[in-house]
Amino acid sequence: MTSPDTEPKSLYAKREPIFPRRVKGIFRNLKWWLMAFTLGIYYITPWLRWDRGPSLSDQAVLVDIANRRFFFFMIEIWPHEFYFVAGLLIMAGLGLFLFTSAAGRVWCGYACPQTVWTDLFILVERWVEGDRNARLRLHRSKWTGEKIRKTATKWTAWLLIAIATGGAWVFYFTDAPTLAKNLLIGQAHPVAYITILVLTATTFFFGGFFREQICIYACPWPRIQAAMIDEDTLTINYRGWRGEPRGKLQKGEVATGQGDCIDCMACVNVCPMGIDIRDGQQMACITCGLCIDACNDVMDRIGKPRDLIGYMALTDEVAEKAGKAPKSVWKHVFRPRTVMYTVLWAGVGVALVVALFMRSDIDVNVTPVRNPTYVTLSDGSLRNTYDVRLLNKLGDDVLFHLSLTSETPLRIALEGTTDLKVLVNANEQKTQRVYVTAAPGSEAALADRSELRLWIEQVGTTSRVHHDTIFNGKGN
Repeated sequence: MTSPDTEPKSLYAKREPIFPRRVKGIFRNLKWWLMAFTLGIYYITPWLRWDRGPSLSDQAVLVDIANRRFFFFMIEIWPHEFYFVAGLLIMAGLGLFLFTSAAGRVWCGYACPQTVWTDLFILVERWVEGDRNARLRLHRSKWTGEKIRKTATKWTAWLLIAIATGGAWVFYFTDAPTLAKNLLIGQAHPVAYITILVLTATTFFFGGFFREQICIYACPWPRIQAAMIDEDTLTINYRGWRGEPRGKLQKGEVATGQGDCIDCMACVNVCPMGIDIRDGQQMACITCGLCIDACNDVMDRIGKPRDLIGYMALTDEVAEKAGKAPKSVWKHVFRPRTVMYTVLWAGVGVALVVALFMRSDIDVNVTPVRNPTYVTLSDGSLRNTYDVRLLNKLGDDVLFHLSLTSETPLRIALEGTTDLKVLVNANEQKTQRVYVTAAPGSEAALADRSELRLWIEQVGTTSRVHHDTIFNGKGN
């Protein structure tokens, strides 16, 4: 039996809640504006309208899973055009690499959903319980009527935000006004309620309780970012050669023999991750810049130069220590790595735009029926069968005319109709069985394979597309 003194120590420490202090400054204001902007986009976008005619939804941004389409204002993406979505994801990844290489984890510090909703939850917490010291006292106090009231108020506000978050997400997948009505009267699909419940729970716990733990333990990006950062990346650093040796400074006292840092802990108290930036670069740092605002405020009050903590590259640190001028910001931002990411990002974007404007409103796919490869008719002619899928991307019903290249000595016929016209409803697709016949003894009938071009023309217009396939003959 192991004695208490020899029991192994736990490798896991109990989490100490972090209560960031309120701070004012450039970076805090930037975070407020970006939080309002990103939350506004998230909550408002499903309610924006865009007229697409009577046959389609008028929701500006809609992921229509039931009909397998994605709408983004005037753009409509069909399932076979998923490469547009893939291209956007590639652009998002390259953009993340670009910004990380230039300025560190700016995505994590300013625009990541975990950061944005955590900021919002902390704002609610501060409104209800007060600033850092008041929240610390409340956290450490026993459960009283006041603590129960404030905690219940805070949790209720968090829950309402979480419900709104989950509710807004499902509105992207169906008509928002209709779904909102059905949700209220209890007639929405169970999947909608389950999705809202899951997102409500994750938002409530991630933003209210887990906070920095999601960034440190659950998110893979802190570990990946090391490959994106080099000695010229602008990240938040503490100018230790200027701040050390640190020491306390009383009001009216003139410091002698010590650096500019007065060890006030302001940078630590405002950090949402609870780290001390003076300890150097850390995986937990999300480069939100709040420590810069806090330190600059202290430097202003004690009459010291600003930017004891600031955005700085490792090469700048070496130069400043040697008494040399650092590089300009633009030299850090525009360097081979970031230029390469920019070129790749722009290249993918240009390719997507070109592909978007080059695509046709008519889409056709021809599939030869292989069983059997051909059929010999009673008069000796050979017939091949094809399934032609016609996709009408227009907002009106369209009549299509099918034909073969004029010089082709073959005959075409459509199943179920005496003419060569097919009606396809607006924004729908239709599969038409097509028969192509070669006369007995003709070149196409005797050859093993012959090139075949099928034309599809929109009746009443000059718009047409073609599809190349093969006519199978007897061969030698």
